[in-house]
Amino acid sequence: MSELCRYPWPGNIRELQNVIERAVILSRGPVLEIDTPDLKPHEAPRRTTDAKVQPLPLKNVRDALQQAQRDEILLALREAGGRVGGLEGAAARLGLKRTTLIARMKKLGIESRPRSAA
Repeated sequence: MSELCRYPWPGNIRELQNVIERAVILSRGPVLEIDTPDLKPHEAPRRTTDAKVQPLPLKNVRDALQQAQRDEILLALREAGGRVGGLEGAAARLGLKRTTLIARMKKLGIESRPRSAA
């Protein structure tokens, strides 16, 4: 029991569940036997590549994701004739709740219908 308590459980509850299930299957008799060598922390395999990959700055990734989301919303609005809600609205086309889409549009500065010049 002390070995189980000291182990860091990097796989969280799933790893603990797997160890217990394995012990239940392999144990003989009424006492649960856990093979403690199985509880040695595993090192993640290291990836080695010849080419050095330069990660994009986080700001560029965020900007790209935001632009992709903006483009997706604008396309859905165009296909929906500017309607946000309803069965044929942009929210339904994107699989979002109407209020969620409205909040995203507000964040991205998107209007559902262009304002008329008055």
